[in-house]
Amino acid sequence: MLFLQFLFVDVVLGGSITENVVQENISLYLMQISSYANQSWTQNLGSAWLDQLQTHSWDSESGTIIFLHAWSRGNFSNEEVTDMQLLLRVHFAELTLDVHQQASQLQFKYPFDIQVRLGCELHSRETTKSFLHVAFNGLNFLSFQHKSCVPSPEGETRAQKACDILNTYEATKEIAYYVMNDICPRLLLSLLEAGKMDLQRQVRPEVWLSSSPNLEPGRLLLACHVSGFYPKPIWVMWMRGAQEQLETKQGDILPHADGTWYLRVTLNVVAEEAAGLSCRVRHSSLRDQDIILYWGHGLSVILIALAVIVPLVLLIVLVLLCKKRCTYQGIP
Repeated sequence: MLFLQFLFVDVVLGGSITENVVQENISLYLMQISSYANQSWTQNLGSAWLDQLQTHSWDSESGTIIFLHAWSRGNFSNEEVTDMQLLLRVHFAELTLDVHQQASQLQFKYPFDIQVRLGCELHSRETTKSFLHVAFNGLNFLSFQHKSCVPSPEGETRAQKACDILNTYEATKEIAYYVMNDICPRLLLSLLEAGKMDLQRQVRPEVWLSSSPNLEPGRLLLACHVSGFYPKPIWVMWMRGAQEQLETKQGDILPHADGTWYLRVTLNVVAEEAAGLSCRVRHSSLRDQDIILYWGHGLSVILIALAVIVPLVLLIVLVLLCKKRCTYQGIP
């Protein structure tokens, strides 16, 4: 059978789970990327993701699952993990054989890649949305809706042929439906329960501003640095008053060794127009209290501090000198 042996991997996970508080709009999905260079060489990569957080990866050399967090096992027993690894090995071996056998009929020309994305999204304890998408060389190829394979327009006649084959496997379609609508939600809840301390972690970001001369004369490249935040989703924007600066450019969100994240957001401006700009940061750890840093205010604070401290120091020096003079004058 083509593609859907992948679904059998999850069947061993169907144990009971403890009750927990369900987060809304969170998804769990499995990713498979299979590269077929020719009839004799294939590479299979596998991973599992809880929204944007990777929870598992697949070691194709040893044929084992790598648990990326202490809680990635959920409530699975050692026996279940062993069975799951065995099923994955069988799946990759059979899938590779089936694809090679069907490649000519489906007009797959080597080299090519197949990507599979299977999972579920949990909206509440009662509402879930499941999905299974297959791509060929990065383009939508087919998907499953309810209990049927549906070709994507991008897949053209090859996708229709693949679905014609898959739709003849009634047992496979039943398993696909069961995995997406029963196993996946229960697995998702299991991970949420086991990893809730880590998943609910909130770390406030540190924010600072900097600038550097731009290649163009008379312009500045303003940078807003946001560091040490968790979880990953964040919103950062250069503003002028309440108006977002659409020329804002966001870099990649980069990881720190402690699991927190770093982001740099820049704005290219005319030097004379930098005054009045601010960087605004929204993050779940801040609740409704956005961080707002105004460009140039750091210098203003320093000047204000100097304006207060310098006269105060001079006053203290004058008082000390006066006391010393008065003391000397009292000596006969």
